[in-house]
Amino acid sequence: MSSADPFASSPSPDLPGAVGEFGLLTPGSAGSPAEAATGDVAFLSAMLDAEAALARAQAARGLIPAAAAEAITAAARAEAFDVRGLALRARAGGNPVIPLVAELTERAGTDAVHRGATSQDILDTAAMLVAARTRRLVLADLDRAAAGLAALAAAHRNTPMAARTLTQHAVPTTFGLKAAGWLGQLTAARGRLADLPLPAQLGGAAGTLASFAELSQAEDDAGLPLLRGYARELGLAEPMLPWHTLRAPVAELGAALALVTGALGKIAADVLVLARTEIAEVAEVAGGGSSAMPHKSNPVLATLIAAAARQAPALAAVLLGALAAEDERPAGAWHAEWQPLRELLRLTGGAAASAAALVERLTVRPDRMRENLRLTGGLLVSERLALALTPELGRDTARRLLRDATRRVTEHGGTLAEALRGTTPLAEERLRELTDPTRYTGSAGALTDRALRSHRKEDSATPPPA
Repeated sequence: MSSADPFASSPSPDLPGAVGEFGLLTPGSAGSPAEAATGDVAFLSAMLDAEAALARAQAARGLIPAAAAEAITAAARAEAFDVRGLALRARAGGNPVIPLVAELTERAGTDAVHRGATSQDILDTAAMLVAARTRRLVLADLDRAAAGLAALAAAHRNTPMAARTLTQHAVPTTFGLKAAGWLGQLTAARGRLADLPLPAQLGGAAGTLASFAELSQAEDDAGLPLLRGYARELGLAEPMLPWHTLRAPVAELGAALALVTGALGKIAADVLVLARTEIAEVAEVAGGGSSAMPHKSNPVLATLIAAAARQAPALAAVLLGALAAEDERPAGAWHAEWQPLRELLRLTGGAAASAAALVERLTVRPDRMRENLRLTGGLLVSERLALALTPELGRDTARRLLRDATRRVTEHGGTLAEALRGTTPLAEERLRELTDPTRYTGSAGALTDRALRSHRKEDSATPPPA
């Protein structure tokens, strides 16, 4: 370890498992495919894949011998490297690529490793590889969640429930429309994440590709075919320019991940409200228990999703902040991205898996929704009465009549229909119809159908995750 290392004289904590991270405080992603796909070994594998791809692309252009590329590819196996040792040696140069290149060179037996590249080329490319691999997992779970939401929307197209605004009963809606809203927002966020280009990075010391042109002893644009071949080897997008300090690819990825997690968070927020004991309109099939209260069945999946949605914006903000990176290679801005990006990928992956499980097994209680519709004695259809009475009585008189009736119901109980009986020109049958909340859901059914048609159209046009 370097003598300049500020940790060199600090004692290591004498605790079991002090080195390593096991997910103890991240239950939302612990054990998930996204956690494994973004771990240190996964990043090491991606860096090695980037080095091997660069060697093969260079060999194809005659920049290094084919035998060297074969040796580098054969040596680029993550299981042969000490991840912890690399992490400790990374402190000397500020990134793990420097010690990795030294060790890979020794293992491959050739100095053609990393020729012409810079550390940021490899680490940025590795981050995009990890993101691409994790994205496939996320998209698959988002598709499961979307299918579950579509099934809920279709099954409950006409299931009436109370809409709530500013925490209070507002007017009736349907659970189908609520699920359709979840579906529409999630589908839009999923599309943005799926369509986002994830580019390889290759620019050399200052983004000019000068070293590769020099190696080829060719024209100044000799680096462009190499860049194209490098991206093709990796299955990543070819960038228009090296993006060492043009950090939009990472910032856009962070924003897309936060958008997905926020869309999932909206579902979780509604489920958490509707699952309250006093509301009880939905429930998780297999809720979590309590360490102190045996009777509890907590909405744990929704809780984990909500926790992810609260963390994601701050992590995305770090990536957006790194856009203001100075010069042709930044100090600190680039380094600040690594951990927030990893955590965003993990949070989104864990939340997507939890959301798929949540919606596939969500218990919906239409009878409880009908009971809650009756809680206010029909007051939540006062808007409908106002619209019906205004042509008969005038706006001011209709409002005064309804205000007085509402006060009587609130203070003395009963229903809005009873409070209005004999005070309006409406026939009894018409009054009963107007005060029935199940008959005032407007275009909820048609809107639900519209969302489902859109989902089916997009679903049929979306290829399965690669």
